Amino acid sequence: MEMKFLSPLLIFIGLATSASAQDGRSAYDFLDIPTSSHVFGLGGANITLIDADVGLAEQNPALLGPEIDRQAAFSYMHYMGSANFGGARYGQAAGERAAWAVGIRYLNYSEMTGYDPDGQMTGSFTPSDVVVEGTFSHDFTYRLRGGINLKGIYSNYERYSAFALCADLGINYYDDERDMSLSVVLKNMGGQIKRFEDSYDHLPFDVRLGWMKGFGDSGLSLSITAWHLTKWNLPYYEHTDEGMQEVELKSSFGKNLFRHLIFGMQYQPTDRFYIDLAYNYKTRSDMSAYQRNFLSGFSAGVGINARSFSLGVAYAMPHKSASSVMLNLGLNIAELL
Repeated sequence: MEMKFLSPLLIFIGLATSASAQDGRSAYDFLDIPTSSHVFGLGGANITLIDADVGLAEQNPALLGPEIDRQAAFSYMHYMGSANFGGARYGQAAGERAAWAVGIRYLNYSEMTGYDPDGQMTGSFTPSDVVVEGTFSHDFTYRLRGGINLKGIYSNYERYSAFALCADLGINYYDDERDMSLSVVLKNMGGQIKRFEDSYDHLPFDVRLGWMKGFGDSGLSLSITAWHLTKWNLPYYEHTDEGMQEVELKSSFGKNLFRHLIFGMQYQPTDRFYIDLAYNYKTRSDMSAYQRNFLSGFSAGVGINARSFSLGVAYAMPHKSASSVMLNLGLNIAELL
């Protein structure tokens, strides 16, 4: 796919999706950027978090349920550099055992300058992506729930545009007596309907497993999310002084294992307040090519839940010169009316 803006855009994509990309070869790795600050604080991916947050349906459609009735959520993320992402979602119960939700995400990568293959400037443009989503979930039993999330994706990069369709399938088992949540999710199953140019770009299909467990009255919960399970050896990317990208595969069992795992810890002394901390080794190892710092791979979040609204904020600094901040506002419309 010939792109006059290849160099500046790939630099941004390498930074913006390094915490999320499966193998660096998908044009749709932005689908792995979360829309919930609660999830962002827990490492960027979590499919087992039980909370009254309609935004969690983006991670696992089985986390949506009739208990999340007439709820709206709004998100904003200032991603590394000058990128700005925003989203909105609304969910409602459908009887006593089902629920539905709709949402939209807009990803703006800021203004860039285009160049032709000869290095001549062709003008400025603003690459962007729009994702429209619809979710449905149903309780199979008291503890077992399944869901599906359908997504339409429109991308516009200078004079190139594409459209894709995909779906997420998820199952969650939650034992409230043991405060334990288990999930399986198939993410981004689908493909392009309209190509950027001559060749089709693959969507970042993924299989994810998740476990989260609370420990009595301590308010402490631990989570482990396993992702990118369709490929064991996730490549490392290095950049030469000439700006070329080199791929390296490592045989170490331990390093490959930990690149598939995200470890999260949550302290929630009451239903009204939580603090999150997580470690994502893949983010840290990916950032080795982009001047990582001590905080690379770590993320943290905090949130408050009131009767009619909720607020959340999360922060990560994967690159020594760039950080990411995410804000969420949730509204319980049933309580506001």
